[in-house]
Amino acid sequence: MSVSSPRSLPWALIGAACLGSFAATSSGTTRAPFLLEMAHDLDVAMPLVANLVSLTATAWGITSALGGWMSDVIGRRPILIAAPFALALTLVAQAAAGSFFWVAVWAAAGGGCAGAFTGVVFAEVSSRVHDSQRGRALGWVMSGQSLTLVVGVPMAAAIGSIVGWRGWLLCVAGLAIAAVVGLFLTLGRGSAGHTRGTGARPSMRSALSPRVLGLLGTGVAERICYGLAVVYFATFMQVTYHMTLIELAIPLAVFALGNIAGTVAGGQLADRLRDRLLTFAVAMALSGVAALVLFTWHPGPAVSVAVGFVYVLFNALGRPSFMASLASVPEDVRGTVLGLNGTSASVGWIGAAALGAVMIGSVGFEGFGPLTALLALLGAAGGLLSRRTRA
Repeated sequence: MSVSSPRSLPWALIGAACLGSFAATSSGTTRAPFLLEMAHDLDVAMPLVANLVSLTATAWGITSALGGWMSDVIGRRPILIAAPFALALTLVAQAAAGSFFWVAVWAAAGGGCAGAFTGVVFAEVSSRVHDSQRGRALGWVMSGQSLTLVVGVPMAAAIGSIVGWRGWLLCVAGLAIAAVVGLFLTLGRGSAGHTRGTGARPSMRSALSPRVLGLLGTGVAERICYGLAVVYFATFMQVTYHMTLIELAIPLAVFALGNIAGTVAGGQLADRLRDRLLTFAVAMALSGVAALVLFTWHPGPAVSVAVGFVYVLFNALGRPSFMASLASVPEDVRGTVLGLNGTSASVGWIGAAALGAVMIGSVGFEGFGPLTALLALLGAAGGLLSRRTRA
């Protein structure tokens, strides 16, 4: 394994990883514009199609932990090549499925492939760069996921209007194959990431140090905060300001741009400010204040969109610092740890969907502000406590 010098980044690998992350996230997220069309085509209720998100997230979380552990046993290259290739096959199978049952089966399998890929690709990029550049490198890889909201969903709607939801799935499969080719060319054959020969297998006990456990728990709180806004922001704007789907296009684009800007800027901060967990804690605390304002103060659509931009910007600012801190573990367990991070993120997404539904049914969106602020403060506290815990 070769590590880039402190002055250079492995841009070819980062580009391939970014494309792979975009394809993995798009395989599920870009299903949103087609819920009604899929329900009509498959002759099922629309909420049943929407529940594919939870099914995908569950499979993602399970295989993220398994894939991370396997990468520390057999090496990362096999998983980084096989997972997106298998994802492409599941997308083709979904496009050809004639019933909702088989769409659900292949969607769950696709979520599993995506989960196996994401944690391992973070571990690989982390290992290829110097610690002083790890925040920027991971920030760029995460931007591939963020681009799904800005580029992926609008692209899906545009292309899907011509080729339908099945045709769009084939397009995403093509992106996954392109990522396979890029990773095959950039990983190399003999020195691709961590490989394990006859040495001992990674110990789960050594991977799950008190510091790592604290960070994983903190990550659940952070993902719930993010998920509450991402999943329900459009509905919040519709209910509060009676906006149509067409009117929502600009607010959603602004919201997504805040996520990308925060991710890129957060990568810079992670490498310039050496106390990464303090950076994460401050960003989480500020995002909690912004969330409280967003969901409790409604002077007009423009102000709410601006506050939503600020909220997601602060949330994303802390994410690269968090990931860089989590990646600062021994090389032989890094895949396991970052794979478990994918599992904790899935728990956060499922928790956000469930808590949001309960909140809407009981007190409405007014309860989102205090709930998100509380979770953000818990995340900030977790980050601060993890600073005092040795690996």
